[in-house]
Amino acid sequence: MNIRDTHLNDSAAITAIYNPFIRDTTITFEEQPLSVEQMSARLQKTLSTGFPCLVLEVDNEVIGYAYASPWHIRSAYRFTVESTIYLAPTAAGNGFGRKLYSALLDRLKQQGIKNVMGVIALPNLPSVRLHESLGFKPVGEFYDIGFKFNRHISVGYWQLDIEASMR
Repeated sequence: MNIRDTHLNDSAAITAIYNPFIRDTTITFEEQPLSVEQMSARLQKTLSTGFPCLVLEVDNEVIGYAYASPWHIRSAYRFTVESTIYLAPTAAGNGFGRKLYSALLDRLKQQGIKNVMGVIALPNLPSVRLHESLGFKPVGEFYDIGFKFNRHISVGYWQLDIEASMR
């Protein structure tokens, strides 16, 4: 297992991980699969933020990725980020998500980030369990604000105070 910084040449692997979540789940509210070119453009934008963007490899194959993005654009939010993590379905349940997420949180702490927000389309018990195992606390829920696959979907918010959790 290897966790490393993401490179633009990881776009195809990341697209292959992400598109099934678009097509088959309500975990993301995107509704149209992305091309590798679209993912590459998004990845370029994510990398330009200066926040960590990591991939997890097993046997030189990317099986997961995680990144942080600005929570909101106003400068007063500069110490708060939103986190995102996706694993290939074959990687789930093996502790890879926890290792990848922990690496992301370590990097964010090194950058002086105070709060990390986890945004979870509900229900998603595996994601809730992962976040809570890392110290995230539920802080709110927006009911039926998304609509995908002909149904309304709620979104929960989990918050981690990195300074408090890593003392």
